[in-house]
Amino acid sequence: MDFPDALDIPPPHREFLRRAVSVLCRDERIVGIAVAGSLAEGGADEWSDVDLVVAVEPDRHQSVLEDRHRLAAALGDLAAAFTGEHVGEPRLLVCLYDNPVLHVDLKFVPLPDAVPVVDNPVVLWARDGRLEAVLRQRVGAYPLPDRQWSEDRFWIWIHYLAGKIARGELFEAMEGLSFLRVTILAPLGLANAGTSSSGVRRVEEKSPELAGALAATVAEYDRDSLRTALEAAVTLYRRLRAESGEPVVRRGEAEGITVRTLAEVRTGAG
Repeated sequence: MDFPDALDIPPPHREFLRRAVSVLCRDERIVGIAVAGSLAEGGADEWSDVDLVVAVEPDRHQSVLEDRHRLAAALGDLAAAFTGEHVGEPRLLVCLYDNPVLHVDLKFVPLPDAVPVVDNPVVLWARDGRLEAVLRQRVGAYPLPDRQWSEDRFWIWIHYLAGKIARGELFEAMEGLSFLRVTILAPLGLANAGTSSSGVRRVEEKSPELAGALAATVAEYDRDSLRTALEAAVTLYRRLRAESGEPVVRRGEAEGITVRTLAEVRTGAG
């Protein structure tokens, strides 16, 4: 098969896609196959995952789900696979292949559910024009961060993490800082930089300056390091809030309480 000219795909990924399409297109239950993620967007390299959207006749979807491990095994040297409940997508089959070593996500969806949400899949094969028609229904895009939502939550979460540090629950504090980077700090910073956000994914490439600022919020397993990182998160959030220029209702009372608590934790009073 020939791939669209716009797709710059590494050779191992290209060969896997050729094999996958040649196998899956023979199943009458499947009406189309599209590639998503970095292989569709550009910038893929040897470490990129293969994200495949496999569109299925709606009335045959359940039978395909019951058969998906066998289908996956037919695509190559399948080492292991599991379903995607951990990301809220049980229709997803996460696979690891050998010869070549590739991480492959196979998302088996009824044809109407192939409408793009955050990215824009590229059709590799379709039995008729229905998959293309579904994909044309909308342009996928990562949602912009809700700055008011962030303001309403940030200070309470910071206060909570300060308490974790004070109590010596350092692993929980480390996890909480990671959550703040993914959920608030990186999305706000990338929006300010005029680029899309999927948490911290490719932040080093999209905004090296932001990546450097986020690095200051990464702590070692140590109280002092965690206090410093939490303070850096506050400094960065305030900066990003000011730079956005978008109006938000500031939660000044919560901000004040949290800043005082951080000072107490810093001096050992908390």
